[in-house]
Amino acid sequence: QVQLVESGGGLVQAGGSLRLSCAASRAFFRITDMGWYRQAPGNQRELVAGVSSTGTIAHSSTYSDSVKGRFTISRDNAKNSVYLQMNSLKPEDTAVYYCYADLDSSRYWGQGTQVTVSS
Repeated sequence: QVQLVESGGGLVQAGGSLRLSCAASRAFFRITDMGWYRQAPGNQRELVAGVSSTGTIAHSSTYSDSVKGRFTISRDNAKNSVYLQMNSLKPEDTAVYYCYADLDSSRYWGQGTQVTVSS
């Protein structure tokens, strides 16, 4: 199994930036896809960004249309971590952000971190 611990959420004004971090407890080189979902009150959980890897080699990144050009996902295999740099934040980005990791055909989730963007 993999435990995921997120950090970096908080309150920011519109136009500001935040950086989310997600650290995996173990077996990072066996994790394939890793990334972030978010869920706002009353909404379904939606994919924000993901990055795939095979061993230590990163492959492709994917982003939802709503965050393209503003958010950047990156992965540091040496630190067992994935990051989400969020720039030009908008009030509609307000949500709980969840890190996920795919390992051996199972998906693991972090506990979530709140991001609130004030107008």
